[in-house]
Amino acid sequence: MQQRAHNLPSDLFLDLDRSGPIPLYFQIATRIESAILDGRLPPGSRLENEVALGERLKLSRPTVRRAIQDLVDKGLLVRRRGIGTQVVHGQVTRKVELTSLYEDLLSENRVPTTELLDHGVIGADARMAERLGVELDAPVLHIKRVRRADGVPLAILENYLPEEFTDLSEEDLSQRGLYEILRGRGVSIRVARQNIGARRATLAESRLLQIDRHDPVLTMDRTAYDNSGSAVEFGHHAYRPDLYSFEITLVDK
Repeated sequence: MQQRAHNLPSDLFLDLDRSGPIPLYFQIATRIESAILDGRLPPGSRLENEVALGERLKLSRPTVRRAIQDLVDKGLLVRRRGIGTQVVHGQVTRKVELTSLYEDLLSENRVPTTELLDHGVIGADARMAERLGVELDAPVLHIKRVRRADGVPLAILENYLPEEFTDLSEEDLSQRGLYEILRGRGVSIRVARQNIGARRATLAESRLLQIDRHDPVLTMDRTAYDNSGSAVEFGHHAYRPDLYSFEITLVDK
């Protein structure tokens, strides 16, 4: 069910200086930012639309729109197609380590949920065969999921696993992280080859992630290997950059 719009507290704007040197849009943005930071506007709150706020404050729509856009640019608000403007739930910062997104969300006290979009055995194409070290057309398990954090879509996860894992159940993949499942089967993931990039979202990705058409997404391709050097999974993932980032530590040699 869509969350009801949250009217901004009237007392936020009682001391607006309408004739002073500080622009009104800046005053509005500053007061909304304070309400977000002190919890009066909790994460996920959906704000009333710009027209309604402007009428209530007796301000022009361009003034209100610029104030909101400033907070979007700061990463405090996000515009979601078909929903409106919401307070950001907080960006997930992921260290580039051998962990799964599911585990990272749990470690940050977020609530991960999974929507399984696809689950089936297919024949490996040339790319999959190379990444997984299997024969062309060998059976591989293909899974595609949307991972949400506190109900907000964060990533589209697409994975391919070799034949010995084609029996992974839809129920497990909907309720648990992939690496947790693999470890439960005795797999020890020791090393991974990973590539991080960015591109424009496809129309399907824009819809699933609830972002505007062709907005940018972060991407990650990863091939993970067990302690014998065998590939256990190849993943191709797309993340919302307004809610997700990678953290890398660099050390001088």
